[in-house]
Amino acid sequence: MGETNPPPATAAAPPPPRIQAVGPLNVGAGAIHPPRDQLNYVEFCVHSNPSWVEVAALAFLHYLVTLGSIVMLSTLIVPLMGGNNGDKARVIQTFLFMSGVNTLLQTLIGTRLPTVMNASFAFIVPVMSIISDFSSRGYDDEHQRFLHTIRAIQGALIVSSFLNLLIGYGTVWGRFSRYFTPVVIVPVVCVVGLGLFEWGFPQVGKCVEIGLPMLILTVVVQQYMKGIHERVTFLFERYSLLLLIGIVWAFAAILTASGAYNNVPDKTKRHCRVDRSYLMSSAPWIKIPYPFQWGSPIFSASHSFGMMAAVLVSAVESTGAHFAAARLAGATPPPNHVLSRSVGLQGLGILLEGIFGAAAGSTASVANVGLIGLTRVGSRRVIQISTAYMIFFSIIGKFGAFFASIPLPIFAAIYCVLFGVVAAVGISFIQFTNNNSMRNLYIIGLSLFLGVSIPQYFNEYTASAGHGPAKSNAGWFNDILNTIFSSAPAVAMIVATLLDNTLDAKKTGSDRGLSWWIPFQRHGGEPRNDEFYSYPIRMHRWMFFNRYP
Repeated sequence: MGETNPPPATAAAPPPPRIQAVGPLNVGAGAIHPPRDQLNYVEFCVHSNPSWVEVAALAFLHYLVTLGSIVMLSTLIVPLMGGNNGDKARVIQTFLFMSGVNTLLQTLIGTRLPTVMNASFAFIVPVMSIISDFSSRGYDDEHQRFLHTIRAIQGALIVSSFLNLLIGYGTVWGRFSRYFTPVVIVPVVCVVGLGLFEWGFPQVGKCVEIGLPMLILTVVVQQYMKGIHERVTFLFERYSLLLLIGIVWAFAAILTASGAYNNVPDKTKRHCRVDRSYLMSSAPWIKIPYPFQWGSPIFSASHSFGMMAAVLVSAVESTGAHFAAARLAGATPPPNHVLSRSVGLQGLGILLEGIFGAAAGSTASVANVGLIGLTRVGSRRVIQISTAYMIFFSIIGKFGAFFASIPLPIFAAIYCVLFGVVAAVGISFIQFTNNNSMRNLYIIGLSLFLGVSIPQYFNEYTASAGHGPAKSNAGWFNDILNTIFSSAPAVAMIVATLLDNTLDAKKTGSDRGLSWWIPFQRHGGEPRNDEFYSYPIRMHRWMFFNRYP
């Protein structure tokens, strides 16, 4: 056997044979689920419409979801203002009327997305500050205190609304949104849903025997009963919430009539009984909200500055909700100029709310955005028809009060699902970034955590001390800080935008998803944008706030 010479040291070793994976084992060869600009599960997108019967039914469901948030907020603040049941009924009517008007305006000349504008919990801090200010003054009766308090809220809303008008129609918000990337949008949209957790299961727990069955049935009927039959799947997907609200509401009425809540604490009665809202007996048959219905506004510089922070926070929350709505409704991400005109129109809506005497300002409703994902119908027409329900039932008070008497734990159970859907949509934006970049993971993780943790600290501090962590002699300054840092989306946007635009921003453009993102944000950069965001008539050629690139 002959001797073989070894290969020279410089010769390269032959490459190992490449193993070709087959079928589902092909994990490392590329993306199994490639990124999608638009979700393909949507059955009706922004400009496509189901039948009129479906439109009417889904519009009524959006009305009910809107009503639940309004009743929750009114039940919280009106008694603290000194208002009675009749005052609460009128506040609910005013909220509902303005929600219908502002939603119609937003879908016509705002973002044109299927988003509902509804009373915002972001205004709680400045409203509570005004309530505290007027509680220390002497009045002949509580109703007089209520009137003075809501007139002061009116004045603060009117003055502060000009901030959103300025930053919106002055294109400031559009220019600021140029600093957004998918890395920023992920935590902002996530906490738009997660930040409302206290209005979910904590409210369900106030009447577990009603709220928990509603939550379980919603998940089981909506998801696990799919596939039984094609027609059954369609009906449960579209209308199961309407059916379940009726069933659980009837169950609550049976428990009330049978005496199950006769010997329980008053707090349990308020949340479980169907006859403890007193709205049916207090609401007028017909009452049209009109300007300055509570009297002339009371203007105060300190109240106005505090309310400006809430108005700014509402713009942040609306921006996150609009991105979620666009994704769930099958639209492209809203461009900068659309976000700017949306915030400007939101300022006009808050001005109208101050004139008509609403007890808080408005923002894009997160619950209604989640409902788009749950029903798979993102039609703009559905939302516009829902405004007819809002305005009609705000004028015909007795009928509106009938639906407003649904126990709040039923709504809270639905919100557990709807808020969760919105939070999950925020996560979906991460597909357009480099998921393996430690820089991106660091920014998203820190923004998410601080977006939830900082507001929790501010809320717990306020609950224990009776005031926010910011406590100085300048009440307006306290309201600004306490309002901004009590908002999860505001904190997440501040942290994410700052970090994403300062940590190796120039070197990591592709990791941040800019190549995908920028065409959607530029005016005229993506042809599909006009399909969803153009005006019904060609107004943009002469409107100055659409002219910047």
